[in-house]
Amino acid sequence: MKCRHCKASLEFNFLDLGFSPPSNGYLSEEDLNRHETYYPLRVNVCHKCWLVQTEDYIEPDIFFNPSYTYLSSTSKTWLDHAANYSQMVIQRFDLNETNFVVEIASNDGYLLKNFTDKKIPCLGIEPASNAAAISENLGIPVINEFFGNSLANELRRKNKLADLIIGNNVYAHVPDINDFTKGLKVLLKPEGVITLEFPHILNLMDKNQFDTIYHEHYSYLSLNTVKNIFESEGLKIWDVEFLSTHGGSLRIYAGHTKNSRNVSERVLELLAKETDRGLQRLQSYRAFQMHADRIKNELLIFLIDKKKSGKVVVAYGAAAKGNTLLNYAGVKPDLLAYVCDAALSKQGKYMPGSHIPIFAPEILRIKRPDYILILPWNLSSEIRHQLKDMADHGVKFVTAVPELKIYEA
Repeated sequence: MKCRHCKASLEFNFLDLGFSPPSNGYLSEEDLNRHETYYPLRVNVCHKCWLVQTEDYIEPDIFFNPSYTYLSSTSKTWLDHAANYSQMVIQRFDLNETNFVVEIASNDGYLLKNFTDKKIPCLGIEPASNAAAISENLGIPVINEFFGNSLANELRRKNKLADLIIGNNVYAHVPDINDFTKGLKVLLKPEGVITLEFPHILNLMDKNQFDTIYHEHYSYLSLNTVKNIFESEGLKIWDVEFLSTHGGSLRIYAGHTKNSRNVSERVLELLAKETDRGLQRLQSYRAFQMHADRIKNELLIFLIDKKKSGKVVVAYGAAAKGNTLLNYAGVKPDLLAYVCDAALSKQGKYMPGSHIPIFAPEILRIKRPDYILILPWNLSSEIRHQLKDMADHGVKFVTAVPELKIYEA
């Protein structure tokens, strides 16, 4: 396989998680009697441009089909994040009814509704038809397609150029990252602004967040690598912020190479930090497999020990990252009885690969397990607060990443 950006041969393995079904491929009861497709889940690092990327290409419509189950509005933490971001950019760039905002991967309208509330014209681009329909019901215009250079040129011909292009947690999901970036440039006004948010690979490596690796995430990004990709398409990154979301993310601000904005000190400092931390050296990537194996083994030892002791362990949050963890560890319903999730679209279904059933959270108060394993560890504080009454009755919470941790009441 060639690098998705620079086309160099990919020769260096970063992580091998074996075989796994698509992480958002939740199953109905009828599906349990059908063939389930598994794909290799291997990640390589390019020794030329340092783009860390999945090895095997899977058509994106396998992931973002009409039954796609991830809806952003199910998390209060994420809704608050979107509201704070929207308020900030509206004020920072003085956006009003004369401007035009485009969000790529607009999901269920969780973010753009903050702009429509302010009468700011906007457009969502969302390939998952069920999420797009929810957004349209909120009165948000949506194009139900994948974004790329072709769609950007079509919008440009219709004079739909953007003052602000938003892409939160989409850049890592793009199989053709060069074509996507070309589209950003085509769609942007001369002095327009692009903001992208994506998990920072430095956090992934430092905090052993291997469960954030799954087939939908084609790329694992550093600022240096994104800077190089942007510059190759005539764009420049002029500011960056650190975010706590998804275990540690970056928000970059970018525009055309010839725009009037100066590159901030924060960009220069982070580029230097990444270089100092060895993100342009192969040896920095070699030990990560060992850390993933340690987390897997710690979780299995915990689950087996509790089963031997007669304790009941269940999970909360049927998240994609949870599926990566459970499938790599080979966890089945004998060790983890069920998973609870607030999303109606997941309830009554089964986790891909592990076939663990997914129930509504109300079952926790009826059956009252001994331990609740929080799979979306990035939302641990929110979930523990929601289920505080469970802790008051002696139920203990557990997270597995970056290391096994049991929270005492």
